[in-house]
Formats: sequence, C-alpha cells, structure tokens
Amino acid sequence: MLLQAFDYTENVFRPFAAYGAFFLLLLGGIWIINALYEWKSRGSFSKKEMEEWDRKITTFLKVLTYFSFVVGVVCIISGVAELILKEPLAVYGQPDTFTAILLIVAGVATFLKPINDIPIASIVGLIAASAVVILVAVFIPPDVVELLGQYVDPKWLMIIIFIIVFAIVVTLAKLAIEIFIAISKVLSWPPIAVIFAGFCFVQVFFLLVLRATLIPIGQPLTPWESFLQSIEEFFQSVFNF
Repeated sequence: MLLQAFDYTENVFRPFAAYGAFFLLLLGGIWIINALYEWKSRGSFSKKEMEEWDRKITTFLKVLTYFSFVVGVVCIISGVAELILKEPLAVYGQPDTFTAILLIVAGVATFLKPINDIPIASIVGLIAASAVVILVAVFIPPDVVELLGQYVDPKWLMIIIFIIVFAIVVTLAKLAIEIFIAISKVLSWPPIAVIFAGFCFVQVFFLLVLRATLIPIGQPLTPWESFLQSIEEFFQSVFNF
C-alpha cells in the first residue's frame, strides 16, 4: 500500500529530469577518467586495440566499471524523464530536448562501455540459472517432487537444472553480446572518450554559464543562440553553403 501511495513521477522522475545537467557533468567526468585509464593501460593515446592478456582487472577498474553502469542507467532515466515530462532544468530554467537526447545517448554508451571489462555473459547466466532453479523449487508440485525422488535426489536434480540452464544462457548471451562488445571496444578508444566528455562539458557550460543550449530543438532561441545563428547565416550567404 505504501508503494502504491508513493508518487514516483513527482518524487523520482521529475528530480532526475531537473538535475540532468548535473548527471551530464558526471558523465563527462567518467569519460575523462576512462580516457586517462585506457591511455595509461594502452601506453598510447591513439592505440586502438590492446591485447587481452595486457588488460589487468584492477580494483580501480572494477569500481569504475560498476559505477559506470549505475551512472549510465541514471542518465538514461533522467533523459527519458526530461523528454516525457518537459521538466525545466535546474540550471537552465526551461526544458531542453538536446540535453535529454545527449543524456540518453551518452548514458547508453556509458552503460555499454564496461561490457568489455566484465564477464557479462557469466553474470547473465548465473542470474538466469538461479532464477529458474528458484522458480522450479517454488512452483513444482509436491507430488512431482515425490515421484522424481524415487529415481533421483531432488538436490541433484536442481544442480543439474542449474548447470544446464547456466550453460545454455551463457552460450546464447555470448553470441548476443558480440555486437555490444564490438561497440564497447570502440568506446574504449581514448579519443572517442574525450569527444564524448567534450560534448557533455560544452553542453553543461552552455546551460550553466551562457544560459543557452548547444543545439536548440523545438524552443525559442536565446540571444546567444540568435547570435550564433546570425553568424552561421552570414557564412552561408558568403560562401553559398
């Protein structure tokens, strides 16, 4: 009853949307840290790949990995909430569609980035196998348990089910996440991380200092944005773009 009475829209989603600029700043910081870590690990800022045996799963990497997952999810929620609720940003005073889109895109990228650093297939397999065993143990009729008990110990049956489900899910998960691992490797390249961080920092600077948005989408232009548009129109007229 208490959960039903709690207003998630007003108490969760609106604050998440209102503080989108803060989450965007946090994203930029994570991507800069990622870039510096990958730079140090690869021994080069522009080296695109690193041999698997060269990657050491340090405590710092584990903390950064799981923190990135959490921040990625939070930013996705913040961006979606901003798109739906049109909540004015705390530092901007009005809704901003571009910030919402940037939060979602960068949030998804931040969520996918650590996939190359953790055994995600094994984690998915472990969760799925555990869930199946729990469901079987809870919902299997007592008569069936008694019948099976005449041929095999139910404990061994649960272990067998767990192993089978785990093996199947891990195999399928490995096939399914290959594309995400490829994306993760691209996102791990330091120049890409710096570009992502740059977009986040520039947008926060526009919102906080210039009281404008980098790319106005579906809203009146501020004086700064009008100035930028006039410069763009000038160059277009001069060079016939």
